[in-house]
Amino acid sequence: MYKDFDYNQEIDPTGATETHWPSFKNVNENDERNDHFIQRDGKQFAGTHLIIDLWGASKLDDLQVMEQAFREAVIECGATLLHIHMHHFTPNGGISGVAVLAESHISVHTWPERDYAAFDVFMCGDAEPHKATEILRKAFLPSEVSVKEILRGEVHN
Repeated sequence: MYKDFDYNQEIDPTGATETHWPSFKNVNENDERNDHFIQRDGKQFAGTHLIIDLWGASKLDDLQVMEQAFREAVIECGATLLHIHMHHFTPNGGISGVAVLAESHISVHTWPERDYAAFDVFMCGDAEPHKATEILRKAFLPSEVSVKEILRGEVHN
């Protein structure tokens, strides 16, 4: 399918653009693992992945509103932003975008012609991904919001 890319080739580290890698906040210095797995309600898992659907939403073709919502969600959730990339499709104006976080990511794909947006919010460590839902609700004023939670990497003993 992807004939032009050699998946076995080595990646050239000189192509990296990051000059400073942020460190995780609230790292427990006494934790020997330092893997940022979460312990909650008797469960141990890598992170919380929210699948958020917005229906009847507005401004789903506005790049500035989308980027601002991502930035506010990152701050509100207590995450660490590494990079944001957005793409604006034509002619319908839909947006695909991702905020790469030290704690994982926030991503979106919108269908403004259907007033629908699909967001993924996946965070590990001390970040609080559920707080992103209210930021998205305020930014896009949906008539309906659906949130599904997946505990990624749940340890089964």
